[in-house]
Amino acid sequence: MRMRRKKHLEERLADCGDMIIYMDREDRNYQIKDTENILDAAELFGNDNPVELEIGCGKGQFICELAQRRPDINFLAVEKASNVIVDAAEKAIALGIKNVRFLRGGAEYLESYIPAHSIGRIYLNFSCPFPKKSYASHRLTHHRFLDIYKMLLKPGAEIHQKTDNRGFFEFSLEEFSQYGWTMKNISLDLHASDFEDNIVTEYEQRFSEQGFPIYRLEAYLK
Repeated sequence: MRMRRKKHLEERLADCGDMIIYMDREDRNYQIKDTENILDAAELFGNDNPVELEIGCGKGQFICELAQRRPDINFLAVEKASNVIVDAAEKAIALGIKNVRFLRGGAEYLESYIPAHSIGRIYLNFSCPFPKKSYASHRLTHHRFLDIYKMLLKPGAEIHQKTDNRGFFEFSLEEFSQYGWTMKNISLDLHASDFEDNIVTEYEQRFSEQGFPIYRLEAYLK
């Protein structure tokens, strides 16, 4: 089902100003990589702090909480849907958060906007599992995306993934393992574990209240 367009969406997006950066490309040819849109994080945030990335930020509950906890880190948060990213950007503005910027568009575009080997960590929280096998390449832990992350991450930097979908989690374990990533801190029931400092996302709260276990892992390249 397609999400109904919010009223006054264009006006609300405009009111967010430079909080939102638009990554859409008309040609949609993801094989073309250019450098004309590469972001300068120091210019964007006004400092040289490290940069971390969330892909699929939803309405911004996780990234806003994380940015408030870690003011010494700059965060980029990616979301495809204008209907959703506007809520996230408005939340950050209302909270007075200065160390977050939002990128509207798909992860396929990221190499054309983020400098190579500049990201200290990637967060994948409750990404769409695309359960049909024919859509496997759309999953954000498919190896075509892992290749993108490899280019974006600093040496030794980590990907942190959470999901409620066991099939997607098993797929992710296989993809990470098959394509050379090392995994650690794997949890099959995060909320029943002794993991500290977990930030609960909107989806996580909903699924957990319904009794679903939350799966989590950390992955890195040696």
